[in-house]
Amino acid sequence: MAKKFIDIMDTTFRDGFQSVFGGRVLMDDFFPAVEAAKHAGITHFEFGGGARFQSLYFYLNEDAFTMMDRFRAIVGPDANLQTLARGINTVMLDTGSRELIDLHAKMFKKHGTTTIRNFDALNDVENLKYSAERITHYGLKHEVVVTMMDLPPGCVGAHDVHFYEKTLRDILDSGIPYDSICFKDASGTSSPKKVYDTIRMARALVPEGTHLRLHTHETAGVSVAAYLAALDAGIDGIDMAAAPVSGGTSQPDILTMLHATKGMNYDLGGLEIEKILTYEKEVERCLEDYFMPPEATAVSPLIPFSPMPGGALTANTQMMRDNNILDRFPEVIDAMREVVEKGGYGTSVTPVSQFYFQQALNNVMQGPWKAIAPGYGKMVLGYFGKTPVAPDPEIVRIASEKLRLEPTTRNALDLADEDESKSLGHWTKILEEEGIATTEENIFIAAACHHKGIAFLKGEAEVNVRKKSTMQTNKGVKKMSTGNYTVVVDGQKFSVQVAEGDANIQVTAVNGESFSMPAPQAAPVAPAAPVAPKIDGTAVNAMLPGSVWKVSATVGQSVAEGDVLLILESMKMEIDVVAPCSGVVKSLNVNINDKVVEGQLVAVIG
Repeated sequence: MAKKFIDIMDTTFRDGFQSVFGGRVLMDDFFPAVEAAKHAGITHFEFGGGARFQSLYFYLNEDAFTMMDRFRAIVGPDANLQTLARGINTVMLDTGSRELIDLHAKMFKKHGTTTIRNFDALNDVENLKYSAERITHYGLKHEVVVTMMDLPPGCVGAHDVHFYEKTLRDILDSGIPYDSICFKDASGTSSPKKVYDTIRMARALVPEGTHLRLHTHETAGVSVAAYLAALDAGIDGIDMAAAPVSGGTSQPDILTMLHATKGMNYDLGGLEIEKILTYEKEVERCLEDYFMPPEATAVSPLIPFSPMPGGALTANTQMMRDNNILDRFPEVIDAMREVVEKGGYGTSVTPVSQFYFQQALNNVMQGPWKAIAPGYGKMVLGYFGKTPVAPDPEIVRIASEKLRLEPTTRNALDLADEDESKSLGHWTKILEEEGIATTEENIFIAAACHHKGIAFLKGEAEVNVRKKSTMQTNKGVKKMSTGNYTVVVDGQKFSVQVAEGDANIQVTAVNGESFSMPAPQAAPVAPAAPVAPKIDGTAVNAMLPGSVWKVSATVGQSVAEGDVLLILESMKMEIDVVAPCSGVVKSLNVNINDKVVEGQLVAVIG
């Protein structure tokens, strides 16, 4: 009897990179591994989309469309190249208009995509209809998704087999065109028994011959068991990655699954162990200089209590490292449970997982529910669609008050179409004002990445990649290179700028790491504590570290309590810095693009 063929999608170069490195891997560094994967017989790849689209512009100074074109050239015309899209968000930071959703499908088809896996984190089928229509319109295969997770212990109301059956029936009844159906668990928290029962339910419900897939992560330690349960229940395809970007926060390793299915009646993609061994050695060689975050390789039994997706975990910890607040990460994970429960149980997958993390971070850094992350607030207010269960009424009230928005039940796409800032014309005008060519690619990059997309198109983007070769060491002690740092001296935090030839100082960063710097003779041991400026008025301080994105107020302007003075970009959030009282703006102490640290004076109200 012939073994059942199981289609394998290799997620190494998209979800693997996202889950382990926060997407920060340069294309010329990993393309030799793509060539090795081709020689190993792999023909189905996840190669773009999701957060990996923006990471190229945010951190790598690379063009995602160029990367996709070059990837296609390596693997040839017949490979199935797949991307990830978030329904009405596609790969953008916010809900897209119908014009931008159409442009997404058009551009991804133009640049080598075969299949788009399309999900809505709220499992609101209304959010899948238009994007599915445009995907199929441009001749792409559409893989529609039911998103999964397990709720934190003691929470009920969604994310059981009955809930997934209702979601699947809604998809089938809606007439959404699809070529395959994926059950996607980005947090890797669904129990194997629930996975088995869900796939069995789906197999009985969908037309015969429907291709069913399961996607999961090893974050909570049950991914292999979940895949084996899915195979037993009748799944047709699973996702895997190659070491060193497998396991931990990523997908199960290809070799691990080949081993786990030995002697079973499954043929995993026709893959051969020896060829995969050669391929994984090449992946390891290509990535050997990249700093591997220790949390990326860990399996945490606490993840089901959050639940934090593998693809978002390292992206967030990398950002916390960049902002010197990694020591607060355990508190943020603890705070997520309440945020998930009171937010209506949207699936912890991008963008909702980021909303959860941002709100949990706010609750830790600024006090519970003192500040509402814009994405989280708009979600509970209904601006992204209907949550699986109704959000907590008190949180809805707070969000409405803080964001100055009323709750809504209107269609999210209609709201986006009414927003001029989400029109093609708006972004075309901005490109023209900046002197940038108004190609369709450039319009989409700007719309998807906002000011960071503009910075890339103007040649002003920076590369922020963690490589071991750039981390100077001396007898095992890490040294601070030239740049700006937040340090702690005698229990106080200071912003220190380090340049070549600076004094030899021993300081401790906010995340607890110790650093030393080379010094000329007679250098002081530590920088003198800065003298606090005398303030004539009410101080306005940054609540989070970040960079100044926009200054909304001017010196001499009269403001009311709650008026926005400036906007910080921090942890992928836009943080409003508001006036704590009514008065006149006496001073603005920062400029656009300045880096600020937690507690830094940014303005004074008199």
